[in-house]
Amino acid sequence: MATRNPKEHPALAEVRKSGAQKVKVAVSDIDGILRGKYLHIDKFMGAAQPAPGGGFGFCDVVFGWDSHDVCYDNTQVTGWHHGFPDALARLDLGTARRVPWDGGVPFFLGEFVNAEGGPFAVCPRQTLKRVLKRAEALGVMPMAGMEFEWFNFAETPQSWAAKQGVGPTNLTPGMFGYSLLRMADNQGFFNALMDDMAAFGVPIEGLHTETGPGVYEAAIAFSDALEQADRAILFKTGAKEIGKRFGVMPSFMAKWSQALPGCSGHIHQSLSDGKKNLFFDAKGKRSMSKLFESYLAGQVACLMDFAPLFWPTINSYKRLVDGFWAPVKPTWGVDNRTASFRVISGSPKSTRLETRCPGADVNPYLAMAAVIAAGLHGVEKGLKLTSPPITGTNQGADHIPRAPRSLIETTRIFQRSDIARDWLGDTFVDHFAATREWEHRQWQDAVTDWELKRYFEII
Repeated sequence: MATRNPKEHPALAEVRKSGAQKVKVAVSDIDGILRGKYLHIDKFMGAAQPAPGGGFGFCDVVFGWDSHDVCYDNTQVTGWHHGFPDALARLDLGTARRVPWDGGVPFFLGEFVNAEGGPFAVCPRQTLKRVLKRAEALGVMPMAGMEFEWFNFAETPQSWAAKQGVGPTNLTPGMFGYSLLRMADNQGFFNALMDDMAAFGVPIEGLHTETGPGVYEAAIAFSDALEQADRAILFKTGAKEIGKRFGVMPSFMAKWSQALPGCSGHIHQSLSDGKKNLFFDAKGKRSMSKLFESYLAGQVACLMDFAPLFWPTINSYKRLVDGFWAPVKPTWGVDNRTASFRVISGSPKSTRLETRCPGADVNPYLAMAAVIAAGLHGVEKGLKLTSPPITGTNQGADHIPRAPRSLIETTRIFQRSDIARDWLGDTFVDHFAATREWEHRQWQDAVTDWELKRYFEII
């Protein structure tokens, strides 16, 4: 092991002091699935050195295959035509934490850089950082908090494979939101989520049951946007790993059953100057500052430009059903949970925007990049909030078109969007659009249970 450097990063000094012989590292793929490995302590110490010498090789196939490790046939950045070489992954030492359910092993998140040391254009974490750099140029710091709803099942990977993807066993029965009784049904798992996540550096502000059999909702404590996206992706993976200890399989599908509510991934946001909440203005209408109004106007105007980033799967669109909780139009309202954009106005601390469109199936980095980019587009252009707030369930939204009902439709809008290209870059837009087109083709080729039930005997 390298000799101790008194100027080394505190996180490295802590790993060295711990005597750990291995370190766990992870990066996000396009779908928001953490891909990672253990590194021997010597390998880690070399990889953790500052640029230009630091980093480690990680196969760029993580951007060249789908969630089931099937390689895309339509991408240019990576693919068979490049031979899937290593890309350089660089660790962010500010993400240091220990994994309490894995023997306290040190853990770090990484991101990809190109050969020149600049951001790798299709890396989700780098894509968010690109947006945040532009926010910094505007003199604002995006703050955020994510909420996830998800179903929990009494399944293991083996039992679920044996069922061939049909008929999972719900963790608890019935529709019982905010239930203390249902919390008591699985106290070990419920408490581990709160306690282990806190020890993992992912503080949970609130955790409760939601409406649906085995549904929970967690609100992650507010932070700056990059830290929040890190916490969110770690929460999704962490919940699955913790669940294994209790024979529980969490699922963050947007909508697993036609008969039951879908699962959201709401994003709360505000802008700060480092000292105060810039969304609050005591003299403004509804206590909203002009900056807040422009930010909201940007999101209302640009929802469809970024839609595949908060509805990224075929299943995402099954959640967008009229009359359910998921909003289906680019509407806003004051403390109205049926609107896409819920304005929460109150104190200087609590005034914020809740973007309610995203599902639980999002890649947190990309969903965060999308909502902030849309909002800051409104700020840059000085957009005015011209449409009135809706009341009730879409009251006053008759003239507003609903969202498309398929991934390929939103992908085509995204691919043509000058706004998306301006904020996220041509390379990212073209690559992500290609991955969504691939996802659409996989679904087109699939023969579903619905088709068998509908046509097998009758036709």
